[in-house]
Amino acid sequence: MSWLGGLGSGLGQSLGQVGGSLASLTGHISNFTKDMLLEGTEEVEAELPNSRREEIEAIHSVLKSENERLKKLCIDLEEKHEASELQIKQQSTSYRNQLQQKEVEISHLKAQQIALQDQLVKLQSVAQSVHSGTDSVPATTASSSFGYASAFHGDDMDFGDIIWSQQEINRLSNEVSRLESEVGHWRHVAQTAKAQGANNSDQNEICKLQNTIQELKQNLSQGIDDHQHEMSVLQDAHQQKLTEISRRHREELSDYKERIEELENLLQQGGAGVEVTDHSKIHEMQKTIHVLHTEKVESAKKLEEVQDQVKDINKKLTSVENERDVLRREQELLNVEKRQIIEECEKLKLECSKLQPYVTKQSDTVTGKERILPQSTSMEEVFRLQQALTDAGNEIMRLSSLNQDNNLTEDNLKLKKHIQVLEKEKSLLGQEKEELQLSLLKLNNEFDIIKNTATRDMNLDSQLKDLTLTLEAKEQELNQSITEKEILVTDLEELNRQNQEATKHMIFMKEQLSKQQNEGDNIISKLKQDLDDEKKRVCQLQDDKMNISKELDIQIEKLIQSELVLNNMHSTKEKLEDKVEELVDQLNKLQNNNLNIQKENVELKEFIRKNEEELSSVRNELTQFLKQDSNSNFKGDLLQEREAEVRNLKQNLSEMKQQNENLKKLAFDLKMENEKLVLVCEDVRHQLEETVAGNDKLSLEKNAIVEALKMEKGQLEAELCQAKRRLLEEANKYEQTIGELSNAHNVNSSALQLEHEHLIKLSQEKDFEILDLKKNIEQMDADHKVTKGILSSSLEEQKQLAQLIKEKEIFIEKLKGRSSELQEELDKYTQALKKNEILQQTVEEKDRILASMKEENNHLKEELERLREQQSRAPLVTEPKTLEIIMELEAEVSQLNIIKSTLEEEIKHHQKIIEDQNQSKMQILQSLQELKKEMDEFKYQHEQMNTTHTQLFLEKDEEIRNLQETIEQVRTQLHEERQGIQTENSDIFAETKVQSLNIENGSEKHDLSKAETERLVKGIKEREMEIKLLNEKNISLTKQIDQLSKDEVGKLTQIIQQKDLEIKALHARMSSATYTQDVVYLQQQLHTYAMEREQVLAVLNEKTRENSHLKTEYHKIMDIVAAKEAALIKLQDENKKLSTRVESTGQDMFRETVQNLSRIIREKDIEIDALSQKCQTLLTVLQTSTTGNELGGVNSNQFEELLQERDKLKQQVKKMEEWKQQVMTTVQNMQHESAQLQEELHQLQAQVLVDSDNNSKLQKDYTGLIQRYEQNETKLKSVRQELVQVQHSLGQLCNTKDLLLGKLDIILPQLSSEPSLASQSTESLKAVKSDILSESSKLLQQEIEELKRSLQEKDATIKTLQENNLRLSDSIAATSELEKKEQEQTDSEIKQIKEKQDVLQNLLKEKDLLIKANSDQLLSLNENFTNKVNENELLKQAVTNLKERILILEMDICKLKEENEKIVETYREKETEYQALQETNMKFSMMLREREIECQAMKEKTLAFEQLLKEKEQGKTGELNQLLNAVKSMQEKTVMFQQERDQVVLALKQKQMENNALQNEVKHLRDKELRLNQELERLRNHLLESEDSYTREALAAEDRAANLRKKVTLLEEKLVSSSNAMENASHQASLQVESLQEQLNVVSKQRDETALQLSLSQEQVKQYALSLTNLQMVLEHFQQEEKAMYSAELEKQNHLLKEWKNKAENLEGKLVSLQERLDEANAALDSASRLTEQLDLKEEQIEELKKQNELRQEMLDDSQKKLMNLVNSTEGKVDKLLMRNLFIGHFHTPKNKRQEVLRLMGSILGIKKEEMEQLFSEDQGGVTRWMSGWLGGGSKSVPNTPLRPNHQSVLNSSFSELFVKFLETESHPSIPPPKLCVHDMKPLVSPGSSKLVTDVPQGFRDTAESRTSRRADVNPFLAPRSAAVPLINPAGLGTGGPGHLLLRPISDVLPTFTPLPVSHENSAGVVLKDLLKQ
Repeated sequence: MSWLGGLGSGLGQSLGQVGGSLASLTGHISNFTKDMLLEGTEEVEAELPNSRREEIEAIHSVLKSENERLKKLCIDLEEKHEASELQIKQQSTSYRNQLQQKEVEISHLKAQQIALQDQLVKLQSVAQSVHSGTDSVPATTASSSFGYASAFHGDDMDFGDIIWSQQEINRLSNEVSRLESEVGHWRHVAQTAKAQGANNSDQNEICKLQNTIQELKQNLSQGIDDHQHEMSVLQDAHQQKLTEISRRHREELSDYKERIEELENLLQQGGAGVEVTDHSKIHEMQKTIHVLHTEKVESAKKLEEVQDQVKDINKKLTSVENERDVLRREQELLNVEKRQIIEECEKLKLECSKLQPYVTKQSDTVTGKERILPQSTSMEEVFRLQQALTDAGNEIMRLSSLNQDNNLTEDNLKLKKHIQVLEKEKSLLGQEKEELQLSLLKLNNEFDIIKNTATRDMNLDSQLKDLTLTLEAKEQELNQSITEKEILVTDLEELNRQNQEATKHMIFMKEQLSKQQNEGDNIISKLKQDLDDEKKRVCQLQDDKMNISKELDIQIEKLIQSELVLNNMHSTKEKLEDKVEELVDQLNKLQNNNLNIQKENVELKEFIRKNEEELSSVRNELTQFLKQDSNSNFKGDLLQEREAEVRNLKQNLSEMKQQNENLKKLAFDLKMENEKLVLVCEDVRHQLEETVAGNDKLSLEKNAIVEALKMEKGQLEAELCQAKRRLLEEANKYEQTIGELSNAHNVNSSALQLEHEHLIKLSQEKDFEILDLKKNIEQMDADHKVTKGILSSSLEEQKQLAQLIKEKEIFIEKLKGRSSELQEELDKYTQALKKNEILQQTVEEKDRILASMKEENNHLKEELERLREQQSRAPLVTEPKTLEIIMELEAEVSQLNIIKSTLEEEIKHHQKIIEDQNQSKMQILQSLQELKKEMDEFKYQHEQMNTTHTQLFLEKDEEIRNLQETIEQVRTQLHEERQGIQTENSDIFAETKVQSLNIENGSEKHDLSKAETERLVKGIKEREMEIKLLNEKNISLTKQIDQLSKDEVGKLTQIIQQKDLEIKALHARMSSATYTQDVVYLQQQLHTYAMEREQVLAVLNEKTRENSHLKTEYHKIMDIVAAKEAALIKLQDENKKLSTRVESTGQDMFRETVQNLSRIIREKDIEIDALSQKCQTLLTVLQTSTTGNELGGVNSNQFEELLQERDKLKQQVKKMEEWKQQVMTTVQNMQHESAQLQEELHQLQAQVLVDSDNNSKLQKDYTGLIQRYEQNETKLKSVRQELVQVQHSLGQLCNTKDLLLGKLDIILPQLSSEPSLASQSTESLKAVKSDILSESSKLLQQEIEELKRSLQEKDATIKTLQENNLRLSDSIAATSELEKKEQEQTDSEIKQIKEKQDVLQNLLKEKDLLIKANSDQLLSLNENFTNKVNENELLKQAVTNLKERILILEMDICKLKEENEKIVETYREKETEYQALQETNMKFSMMLREREIECQAMKEKTLAFEQLLKEKEQGKTGELNQLLNAVKSMQEKTVMFQQERDQVVLALKQKQMENNALQNEVKHLRDKELRLNQELERLRNHLLESEDSYTREALAAEDRAANLRKKVTLLEEKLVSSSNAMENASHQASLQVESLQEQLNVVSKQRDETALQLSLSQEQVKQYALSLTNLQMVLEHFQQEEKAMYSAELEKQNHLLKEWKNKAENLEGKLVSLQERLDEANAALDSASRLTEQLDLKEEQIEELKKQNELRQEMLDDSQKKLMNLVNSTEGKVDKLLMRNLFIGHFHTPKNKRQEVLRLMGSILGIKKEEMEQLFSEDQGGVTRWMSGWLGGGSKSVPNTPLRPNHQSVLNSSFSELFVKFLETESHPSIPPPKLCVHDMKPLVSPGSSKLVTDVPQGFRDTAESRTSRRADVNPFLAPRSAAVPLINPAGLGTGGPGHLLLRPISDVLPTFTPLPVSHENSAGVVLKDLLKQ
């Protein structure tokens, strides 16, 4: 062992603990010098390797913990990285979705705009056709409209769209102005035309009428042709659609048929059993395909059914609650029944034991039959098993419902969920019902309208006939021409009306057909989906069927296995019973043996008493003899030892007795347990009849347990035999001793010496026997414990088996219940399918009938049209024929309607049935799915149970084997020990015999042999101690190995079992017939999955391309940011390294949190940079889009333009409102006029005949008006659509504006926040964290406030716009309502107000033009509004994103805080553990030292004893005789003590036996008392119950008798009353018959009277009708005249009002625009002021941070300078105490070795070898020269450059060796070094400079790292502190600086020594040798 390592470690320890003094080191050196001079040449080996190993282990554990922490960090970072990537992906997907939505909206808007433009073009063409005489409309409108429609294609909604929309607004405003001018032109033309017509009306009436008649005829013919053409086109289109639909339907049917054929092929491969069901299913599917077309009117029925279901569910809930109460009562009854069942079970067990052989025969017969039966009977067995399962399941359900209330709560929850689902379905069905009701209402209205028109036609025809007759009677000759004209006019009117009606009907039919088409398409799509779903369900059902069949087969196999297992169990049970009987017999034998042994013991005791009496006399003689001898003390010691041994033997015997008693108790317990086992076996028999699988394993396990029990029994028997033999041997030995003692008593005193020797031998033999007995007792104890453990484990296993069997039973019962339910559901399903087939057939028939009816309808329609054409060509001739045809057609139509209604009702009925079936299907499928889930769960539980049990059994087997092995090992060891002891004993005996012979001779050899015997005895004792220790170690090691092997074997077995199960499942699958089907199905699935995979890959490729593009952009941005932040990162790294030295290890997590925050801030900066770049690009686009002159103020100009447009739109809105008010006033005026006209009706009856000509003209005008009105309605619709578009565009404009403002707000704080980050990073990490948090929170608050303000402003503007929109929409709605009212009024008052229609026409034209203008304006307004709304939404999204990010940051901070706290806690725990370890180390070191001292003391004592023994042997031979005498006396005492012990033990045993017997009797008596008491109570209860029952029965009988008597009396009374009632009823009936005959006569008279009245009233009605027509004609003429007057006045007033209103609106618009500009200017000023304030704040913060940086740098420089000064000052200092000790040591050393001391001193002081040799050569012995040189050398400063030792010199010995030894002993530290990681080490700083932090340069960092890496090569006896920390900046050393700790620079507190040069490569031994050679 080297000594320099010790010195190094000591120095390292003293240096490592800063703040401690150097007294320890100096003390070590002084102690070393003293010990070196005082002690001899002996060396004590230091236990250095152990300490070194402990240190290395500590370092290893620390490094492991560090590694784990870093791994956790890495994992956390990876998770965060993944989360961030996911967030980015989600954001990108959301943005893409939004883009797609916007594009779709744009496409919709474009389509709407194109449609509107087409309508505009049509309207313009209509206007041209009406006013053919005027100028044609310029063609620019159409061209422009088409041009700008085309501009929509290929546009993306970018910033360019906004610019384009502005251009569009300008163009539309130009168009509005142009259209207004056109409107004025047309108005002027109309007025001029009116004036001319009024002047020449009187002259040219007849000519105009003739012209108009001809024109109308031409128009009529053209119109009819057009209508016919349209009808033919519509019919063709309809037929084409029908053919297309039918073609598609056929294609679908063909596809389905192909699929069905494929499925059939698959099913044929599968098996014949499956084919039938599959064919039926395919047939059903085909029928369902036909039926699905007729499922349109399902919703109403579904609603009713859902309501019924809800009611049923409510009823069920109430019933469930009632049932719960009933079940609780039943549970109480069941508890009572349970007790009875338990009693019955005991009886059944007894019967079972009798029926065992019969059962075994039956099971054998059953197994034989099952093998013989063919496969055809399998289905019958399956049904039988299913029925059994259902019965069991029902019973289980009943019991579980009673025992478990929790199930009811779960059912309630399920019901509630089901109710919620039904409610949802109900709401959906309600909506569908409402839609259907609306469609029905529409159809009814249409039907009513058709009927009304028909009746009107009839009335008009009749009126025309009457008029013609009257006119012919009055003026036949004069007015022929007039009558002809009138007839023609009436015909034309009728034709016009018919035309209009036909057109309306056609339009309506078109709309209906379109709706029906849409509905049909929807229904077809739904039906397709339903078909797919049903196909999937069918596939699932087939799979379920297959699975169920497999499970049934498996269950059958399991049943067969279970029966086989039952037979095995019966056989094993019989064997067990035989074994139990054998064990009982053996136990009885053992008890008899025990009794015999006890008797022998009693006899031996009596014999021993006699011997003891003899011994006492011998003892007395011996005592007298021994008194004579001098060495009586030695004899006393021997006697005491013998007495102690005797006591021990007595205790052992008592223990043996107790063990015997325990064994008896165990035997009794075993008997009891065997009885219990027998009962359990009987239970198991019953249970095994219903078990499924797993019984083979159980039987094997039981066999294993039985074998283990046999082994244990054999061992117990062997041990008992051994115990008997030992007892017999002991008895023989005792007898021999007694005989010898009696012989010795007779022999003289001269022969006492020989007897004494014999006694010694005997005593030794007894000692060895006692040891053997002890060992046997220990073995017995161990075996006893093992048997107990095995018994307990077997009991536990039996309990587990019982539980398993119960669980299996429950599982089987559940399966039975489930299978029965499944069967029932399948039956229901098949019935439902049959019903479906019937319904499908009926529906198909109905469809055919409908198609034929439709064809007939079409034919009838064509015939009607032909008839109408004929009417128009020859109206006079074919009037009566047409009327008849019309009547016939109407009759046919009514019949067809009736048929249609019946068919619809039938369809509804069928749909109801289909719905019911679908619902039942759904329920069945749901139940099947639930059953599947439950089956899977049960399977999983079953597998888990099996695995757990197998594991348990394997573990038990392994435990048993391990215990057996350990027992065998212990036995072998014991046998070996015994043999060894016996051999040693024999050697000793031989030696003692030799000694005795030598003693007789009296030679000198005797003395030597005695010493040797004593030594051997001591050696034997030491070996025994060692053997015991080794045995203990062996036991502990075996236990550990057992535990390890158990764990490993358990794991392996689990894995193997899992693999076996998987292999079995695969084999079963492969073997099954359905495997081929599964393969085909899987191949199809594979094909589909491959297709899907290709699609997914294509999508992925697109996404990856987008991702790569985004990544490239991201990397570019990152490169830019990385370049900027390189300096920041460097500063942060330096700060971190400084903080690692300043702060404790507990702050690591704090640093990580700060790093995470900084990383998040960096990410935010990157995002801000990206946004700023986007903003810049947007600005550039803006600048390029505007003109070259407006480069500077792009934003301001755009904002001004937008504001101007908004003002214009507001003005237009106001114009619209005024126009609305005007319309309202006109309507009110019209109402007043109508009231006045009604009053004047009576006066104007005379002018009816004159104005008949005017009526015809007015009717023509009216038809034209109606057409225009319809056109206006269409225009209104288009205007509404345009309004919506305008709103959308308005919202978009708002959004863009808000976006731009938001971006400006974001950019400015970003610019201010960037420089602050750079300056803040240089501060310490605590300051950084606080500043960042405070500033970020402030900034966020400010930004949020600003955003809130802007949001509030935007909300206000949006609210105003919304209010305006609402007003507009209200006004439009009002106008539409008013127009409808007007239409109704005009319909009712057509003949009253015909003069005012001209005025209304003009007004309508003006209004149409105004509407066009307003619609254009509204479009622009809506566009602006939508833009603004979009901007607002974007802002909201940005705000929400910011809030979410803030929340995420807060969560991260909270998590980091929690982690910090946890780490601090763990650090504290580690510290406490470390302190505890230190204390334990200290204690151990103290204990070791004490042991070493004790060892030295013992050695000294042994030496002294040896010397004393030698002296005694030389001088005193007579002492042996005294010793022999003492031994004899001791033997006598032992005999006495043994006898006493035996007596006491016997007495104890007797008392114990008596006590046990008494206790057993007491227990039996108590049990009997309890049983008797229980029987008494039972009998009492039975008596009481019987008495109660008798009393109850007696009372009930009395009550019954009384009730019967009462009933008899009541019946008699009822008989009397009924007879009376019969008589009364007959009398009343006769009276009623008479009164009814009288009433009949009266009624017949009344009927005749009413018939007469009817005829009279009909005649009056005809007269009234004629008068009414005359009055109407007069009224109409009067109204026309008045309308002309009013219209002229109204026009003038309207013109004046419009002018004034226009002026007011212009002024208001200007005011509003000025105010808005003012507000915007103010807002802009406010935002600018805020931004300037923020900039000022940021600049101030930057300046402050810079100042702080400068201060920190100055502080660092100062601290570095101070440290360098300290280093320079403390470099060359030497410790005074060390030099003084060395100086004194020089004089204490011998003169030969003083040169070594001088060389050591020289090496410490840094004197070279050559100088030292010169000094020795000059003066070798002079002290003065040496003193002067040494003192002179001490004063000088020693150079710091170390030298390598190259010279070698041979040294003698002891000084160097002692010095090395001293250093080695001192190298073991009392307190171990702190176990810290290299990265966590703090710099060792002096108290003065501990606050300042030095900046470590890169060069030193490298050296430190190199040292840590080379630590393994450095001196192994140095502490890990050697690579820890430098105390100052060793700039001078460089990379080649020494790695040894002694060579490190030291702080200014410690005095320095000159460093010893050691290389990195050299080992510790070489270094020490080199140092010694110096």
